[in-house]
Amino acid sequence: MITVHHLNDSRSDRILWLLEELGLSYEIKKYERDASTRYAPAALKAVHPLGKSPVITDGDRTIAESGAVIDYLIRRHGGGRLQPDPASPRYDEYVYWLHYAEGSATVPLLLLMYTMLMGGGAAPPLQKRIDEEIANHLGHLERALAGREFIVGNDFTGADVQITFVAEMATLLGQIGPYPNLGSYLSRMHARPAYRRAIERGGPSMMDV
Repeated sequence: MITVHHLNDSRSDRILWLLEELGLSYEIKKYERDASTRYAPAALKAVHPLGKSPVITDGDRTIAESGAVIDYLIRRHGGGRLQPDPASPRYDEYVYWLHYAEGSATVPLLLLMYTMLMGGGAAPPLQKRIDEEIANHLGHLERALAGREFIVGNDFTGADVQITFVAEMATLLGQIGPYPNLGSYLSRMHARPAYRRAIERGGPSMMDV
C-alpha cells in the first residue's frame, strides 16, 4: 500500500492529486505544522532524514522530493499514463517541465515569500533581482501556455501537477495578475475532479488557508 506522509499546507497536496488522477489506492498519514513556527513536526524525520513533505512509502521503499515522487508513481504504477511515450520528443519536454517547476520557477517565489514572512521586503538590490526573476519565470510559463490547455501537448501529465504549484504560489503572493494564461490554467487544474477529491481527502490546500 502506498502511504502519503501528508503535511498540512505543503507540497504534498500535489501527490494526493496525482494518486487520484491515477486512480491508485493509498492511505494518508497526516502531520500538522507547529501553529507558531509553521515548521513540520519532528515525527517526519522518522520517515525521511530531512523531515520534509511530500514523502511516500511504498512497501519497503521511501521516496522524497516532489519530482522524484511523481516520476516514481507514474513510472512504477502509471501503466503508461500521465506521461508521453519515452521514445518521443514530447517526453523530453515533459521531463523539462517536471523538473523546471522546483529547480527554477519556485526559487524566486520562495525568496519573495521568505522576505514577506520576515516582515518586509529584501534589501533593494536583492528585491530588484527577485522581482526580475519572478517576471522572467512567470513570463516563460505565460508564453508556454498560450493556446494550450496543458503544459505538454494536449494531455494532462505529471508535469501539470508540478506547474500548478508554481501558479498557486504566484497567486498567493499576488504575482499572477499580469499572466492571464497562467491564471486560466490554474483555474482549469483546480476544476479537475481528481484535484477536488484530493483536497476532500487531504484537507484544505495552501490555497484555502
